Amino acid sequence: MIKLATLCYIFNDDQVLMLHRNKKERDMHLGKWNGLGGKVEAGESPEACAQREVLEESGLVVPTPKLKGFMTFPNFDGENDWYVFVYRFDEFSGDLIESDEGDLEWIPEDKLSELPIWEGDKIFMEWLDADGIFSAVFNYEAGRLLDWSVSWY
Repeated sequence: MIKLATLCYIFNDDQVLMLHRNKKERDMHLGKWNGLGGKVEAGESPEACAQREVLEESGLVVPTPKLKGFMTFPNFDGENDWYVFVYRFDEFSGDLIESDEGDLEWIPEDKLSELPIWEGDKIFMEWLDADGIFSAVFNYEAGRLLDWSVSWY
């Protein structure tokens, strides 16, 4: 089965808003730090999903989604292929709320790789500052990155 999702990174000067996934017991991302985002709902555009998910998870309004890339995670959860639209936001308004998903924190960009994040995230997060749009495939097995490839447009 195919799952469509968004992954969003909100920048504030040299910091990125990250979510420590530590509140849901059966979360496949439990213990990891991620950007915000989630599943695209029926009839919803990826941009609208990104804006909705950011608002729901953080309380922030993000007016201008900037598509940075598209990622494919074949059989990521052992059942589904995940297709993920990656967005960057450089503008926001509002105040952070308590998230049901985990703890939100502004992390300096140069400290992101020190967090417990997915191996592939350490690779593609460096692309958030690059020109162009990437299309990448990350192959995982049992939570371990096996290989990856990328094309740029």
